[in-house]
Formats: sequence, structure tokens, C-alpha cells
Amino acid sequence: MKFRWPHRNHAKAIEERQAYLRQLPQMAEGGREMFSWAVDPRTLAPFQECLTGDMVLPVGVVGPLAVELGTYERDADGALREKDRVADRIFVPVAHTEGGLSESMLRGAQVIGLAGGVKTWLLQDEMTRDCAFVFSTAGEAIALARWLKSENDALKSWINNPDHEKKIPSEAGGVAAISRHAQLLHLNVRLVGPVCHVLYGFDTQEACGPNMVTRNAYALNGHIVQLVESMGLVPQQIFLEANLGGDKKPSYEYYAGGHGKTVVAEAVIPDEVVVRHLHTTPEHLQLLEWTGLHGGNASGMQSFGFTPASAVAAIFAATGQDLGMVGTSSMAHAAVSRTDRGTAFSITLSGVEVGTVGGGTQLPHARAYLQLMSCQGPGSARRLAQIIAGAALALEISAAASMASRGSENFFRTHWQRGGLR
Repeated sequence: MKFRWPHRNHAKAIEERQAYLRQLPQMAEGGREMFSWAVDPRTLAPFQECLTGDMVLPVGVVGPLAVELGTYERDADGALREKDRVADRIFVPVAHTEGGLSESMLRGAQVIGLAGGVKTWLLQDEMTRDCAFVFSTAGEAIALARWLKSENDALKSWINNPDHEKKIPSEAGGVAAISRHAQLLHLNVRLVGPVCHVLYGFDTQEACGPNMVTRNAYALNGHIVQLVESMGLVPQQIFLEANLGGDKKPSYEYYAGGHGKTVVAEAVIPDEVVVRHLHTTPEHLQLLEWTGLHGGNASGMQSFGFTPASAVAAIFAATGQDLGMVGTSSMAHAAVSRTDRGTAFSITLSGVEVGTVGGGTQLPHARAYLQLMSCQGPGSARRLAQIIAGAALALEISAAASMASRGSENFFRTHWQRGGLR
């Protein structure tokens, strides 16, 4: 009899999946860990389908990271404005199995502390969705683009109206078509033949927001179609995402920012600290950067950084972020320059896609680690993005210094000792 794999997460379905896997030949010996629970399955059930087990991942806590963060608000026109600077000492949770990562980040944090701390700035903050209206001819697409530009303000007012009562179908009997937590900041259009791309930019507050953005974009698309039908503009198809948005897709378009949170972190390390604690020289660090920039260019590398994805992924895993967004969130440009105070290290993360409410952030361990970093309440998502940038810079400084040692011996020895090289 063919077994029909259930996708729901009630107790019987979970038991059926586990029972089927237990009797597979490859599971005859071992594998019991798959069928025991570190967290009650009733707690985990809302977070994904086909729940069958859980996974224990070691978490290191690195710190304290001395950091000066910005706090931000939007002006009436939606522009981001820094309103204050706050100094803090933060303990950063990192979930991973990469030998040497936590130790290297810790060394970077200690060096940053000796240098007076790292400063972070938030440059942009929005989530985008690229919807595509597909027509038969380019002329129709152009007509829609012109109309959208003329109605920009009216469309913003319509979608941002807090009194919407429209419903869309759902299994629960209908949910609000429009999320009041996602505010449309702007819409831009781009023409590609008979396709009019409409790029929406939303403020999603403390949520990462892809689901909110999807809901509101869907509602906006339907509203637009209703308004332009009388003009004879009836698209053949409308797609909710057509690859001009930045969601989960690293791209040259958003390497400079514009999707997610664009964050800069910088620390200036005195020369004596570089020599004594990083065991290299400013000259070798700059030579490494010069060599890496040319190597990156020769390979067609999109962004330039030593190992930002390791820091981003580890903090994402600890705090319940969407792991599919690590690629976009680790688009980075690291730089090294000389100043009269020492060597300035900076990193720009172009599009950090994080939230402190919703999704996996509701898992009990994720909530605890967010609490550890005081990432709760208003402004907490922007705080989290800046902490990630600061932690990523700490790792960049330490890892780059290891590589910049003579023959990269320090880098080799660390990975030989911590990474199981034999």
C-alpha cells in the first residue's frame, strides 16, 4: 500500500511520519535522535509543515561587544532620520558548528573594546516587492507606467488607509486584505518590453515583513486593475514577484542598498593594538585588502568581505530569522583605510532582512536570545541589524588579521586546531 505523506502537524500525523521513517532500512541502526524532542512538538508545530523532529544546534555567546548604535525615526515624508546615539555592551549569540568562528569573533570584539568600540549607522530601511503587469504590447505597459506615476500619491494614501475592511479568502474564513503594520513608502516603475514592473517599498516596523508586503502588494495590484480597466488596460497576467525585488536574491541592484536594512559599522584600531593583539601589521592588512580586491574583481565577485555570511547566518539561526535571507543579508563591502588614529575597518551590509516579531522569532530560544541583546519593542529590528553589522565587523577584523599574518600561518593554525584538519 502506497503511503500518503501527511503535511499537517496534529499528533497523529507527526506519529505517522516518524513511524514510516523508523522502518526504513537505513534507519535500522541509530537515528533515534530524530524521533525525540528537545522542545515540545506542540510548540514547534505552528512554524513549519511536515514537522517530524527538531535539531539541537550549539550556541556560543560572544562579548561584550562595545558598540555605539543609532536610533531612528521617519519624517512625515518617510525619510529615515537619526534621532540619537546610544552606547552599549552587548553579548551576541551565535548558533553554528564552524570551528573557530566564535573564538575569532570574540578576539575581534576584544580588540574593538580596546580601541573604544564600534560605531554603527542605519542608512536605509525598507522591504520591497516587485510586481509585474504583463501585457501583449509595450504600448500598454507604457500606458500603465505613465498612469502609475500620475497616481502615485493617491495609491499611497489608499493602501496606507488604516480603515480598510476588505477581506480575502482564507481557511480561517477571511483575513484583512491589508496589513496596517506595513506602510507603503513609495512605488517605482520599470519597463521591460510588454511588462510594467511595479516596485513597492514598505516600512515593516519590527517585522522582517515579507508576508505583510505580499498581502499589501496583492491588494494594491487588485486595486490598480480595477482602476485601469476602464482605460482598456487589462493585463494578461500579474505576478507578485518578478525578480526586480531584493527578497532572498543577492543582486547588483541592491548591493548599494534599497531592500532590507542597509547598515554600516566602523572601528578604528590603533597600530599598537593591531601588532600586539592581532599579530600582524597595518601594512599587511592593507596588502591583503588590495590583493583581495583584485582577486574579487578577477572572479566577478559581487560583494567584497572576508567572511560576513558566517556571522550573519550564526546570529540568524540563534534569533529565529528566515535562513533563506542569509544570502541577501550578507551582501557586504568591507574596507580598510589608514587614519592618524590607526587602521579604520568598516563593513557595509547592503540589505539585512531581520525582524524581532513574527516567524521564528516567536520560538522560545529565539525570544530569549533577542531579549539578551535587548532587541524587543519599538526600534528593536533596527537595533538588531546594527548589532549584526558590529558582530560581522568583529569577525572580519580577526579573520582578516589571521589571513594577513606571515604566510597566513595564523589562519591555517586556527583552522587546523578548531576545524578538524588532520
